[in-house]
Amino acid sequence: MKEKHDWSQIVKESAILAPIDRISEVLFGLIMVLSFTGAISVGTDSREDIRELLWAALGCNVAWGLVDAIMYWMNLVVERGHAIRVIRSIQSNPNLSENRESLKNEINPLLSRLIRQEELDYLLGKIKEFPDPSKRLLLTLTDMKAGIQIFFLVFLCTLPIALPFAFVKELELAMRISNAIALVMLFWGGYLLAQFAGFRKFFSGLIYAGIGIILVAITIALGG
Repeated sequence: MKEKHDWSQIVKESAILAPIDRISEVLFGLIMVLSFTGAISVGTDSREDIRELLWAALGCNVAWGLVDAIMYWMNLVVERGHAIRVIRSIQSNPNLSENRESLKNEINPLLSRLIRQEELDYLLGKIKEFPDPSKRLLLTLTDMKAGIQIFFLVFLCTLPIALPFAFVKELELAMRISNAIALVMLFWGGYLLAQFAGFRKFFSGLIYAGIGIILVAITIALGG
C-alpha cells in the first residue's frame, strides 16, 4: 500500500513542543528575569517603590513570555519556508548527486555520515513523490495555540521570582529571596536538561545555578 504524504500533518507535528524546548524556554526566562531583579537598587525601600518594582517584575515576565511566543512563531515560519524551498529544489533538479548533497546537508551530521547511499536515494525518491507543499500552512491555528502555551509556560514559571516583592516589606530581603528562588529553579532546570542529554545531573544543575550566582554577584557589585 502506498504511503500517503500529508504536508498538513507534518506541519501539525512540527508545532509540538519537545521537552528540551520547554525546559530551555523556562531557563532563558529565568536568567532574563534574574538579571532584571538583581539590578534593582536597594537604595529605596518604601512600600510604593516595592509595589512599583513588583509591577515592573511582572511586566518583565509578560514581556519575556511574549518575546518567546513571537520568536517561536517566527522560527516556525522560517523553518517551514526553508523546508518548502529544499523540497521544491530537489523535485525540480534532475541532478542526482546535487540532490544527495542537498539532502545530506539537511540531515543530522551523525546520521548523514551513517546513512547509506541507497537509503539516501530512497528518501530522495519519496521527496520526488511528495505533493507540492503549500505556503498557506506556514503558520496555523495549532501554532498559535502552541505560542500561547509558551507564553503562559514562561510567565508562570518566572512568576515565583516576582512574588517576594508582593509579600516581603523589606526590599533587600525580598530581592535576596527572589534571587534564591531563581537559583533553585535554575538548578532544577539544569538538572532536567542533563537528564535529557545524559550528562551528570547534579553537576549540570550547579552550572546553571552558577550562571545565576554570577549574574547576581555582578549586579550587586555594580550597585544592584
